[in-house]
Amino acid sequence: MTRLRGGGALAALASTAMLLLTPALADAATAPAAPAPADRPTAVVALGDSSAAGEGAGSYEVGTRGEGGDWCHRSPNAYIAHTGLAETAVNLACSGASSANVGFGAARHYTEASQAQRLIAVARTHRVTMLVAQLGANDDPAFGPSVVSCVVAYLSPSRQGCSVALAEQWPNRLAAMRPKVAGALADVRSAMRQAGYSDQDYVLVVASYPSPVTESMPRTHGFSGCPFRVQDARWGRTEAVPQLSAALGEVAGKANARFLDLSRATEGHEACTTQGTEWVRRLTVNPKAFADGGLAAVSHLAQESFHPNALGDAQVGSCLAQFVQAGARSGKCVPSGAGALRAVVAQPSPLGG
Repeated sequence: MTRLRGGGALAALASTAMLLLTPALADAATAPAAPAPADRPTAVVALGDSSAAGEGAGSYEVGTRGEGGDWCHRSPNAYIAHTGLAETAVNLACSGASSANVGFGAARHYTEASQAQRLIAVARTHRVTMLVAQLGANDDPAFGPSVVSCVVAYLSPSRQGCSVALAEQWPNRLAAMRPKVAGALADVRSAMRQAGYSDQDYVLVVASYPSPVTESMPRTHGFSGCPFRVQDARWGRTEAVPQLSAALGEVAGKANARFLDLSRATEGHEACTTQGTEWVRRLTVNPKAFADGGLAAVSHLAQESFHPNALGDAQVGSCLAQFVQAGARSGKCVPSGAGALRAVVAQPSPLGG
C-alpha cells in the first residue's frame, strides 16, 4: 500500500477539528427543542391533584376510573375545560397527587409517571399559553385524611373536635409543604424550558383551594351528607383553608408565578347549604366504581366526596379565564350578586408568565 504524503498532517488536522467541534455537538445534543411553531394548536394545561383533575365533576375519562389501578378521575368537566383560553385543554392532574408526583422523579401515582415529564411532550406538540398548578394539599397538610379525622370526631361524641389538634399542627404542616410545592413548580418551569419555551412565553398560575363545607349547615347536616361538627367546619372555612391559601400564595410569589386565591370560591355554595345550588359534592358513595376498578374500588367508593361538582368546576373555569385575561399578578374568585364567580384582581403583573 502506498502511503499518501501529508497523511499525518491531515489526521492531526481532523483530530483538531473534532476537538473544536465536540463541545458544539454536545451543546446541540442537549439544547432544548425549538419553541412550538405558531401553527400548532394552542393549549392550556392543568397540573396537580384532585381539584385540578376534576374529581367530583363526574364522567371520568376511560383509563382513569380504576382500570389497571389508575384512579386519577380526570373529568372532561374539570375547570381547565371551561376557560376558553385556547383551542385545546390538556389535563395532566391526578386525584391524590402530591408535589412529588407533579415534579420530576421516579415517583409514580396510580400508575402514572411525573406530570412535569409528560408536560414536555405536550409542550412540544402544542403551543402552551397557560399552565395552572393546583397542588400542596396532599403534602404535609394531608387534606383528605384531615377531613376523615373530622368525620371520625363527629361520629365519636366523647372525642374532642378535629380542629383542636389540627389547629395546633397546621402552621408546621404548611411550613413543611412550602419547599415541596416550590420544588415542583421549579420542575414545571424546567420542563417548559426543555420544550423550548422561555418563562415569558406562557402564563403560570398557582391556584389554591376552596372550602368544601361551612358552619352554616342545617341541623340535619349529619344525616344529609356532611358529618362534621359546626366548630370544626367553621375552623376549616375561616382558618385552615385561608391559611393554606396564604402559604401557596407565598410560594407562587417566589416562583414568579401568578396566584389565584380560591379560598372563597364556593362561599354560599358549599356542601350541605342548599340542594341544587351547591358547587361541592356532599359525602358521596359511588358503587359504580366496582365496574371498572373491581374489588380495589372498596377504598375508592367515597373518593368524590367534598370536591367541586360540575357546576363548581364550570364557575372556577370562568373565573380563572377572567383572572388570566386581566393580566394580574394575583387575584381571587368570589361569588357575585348574580350567583356566579367573578375574579377580583390585585396589581397588574410585571411578568410575561
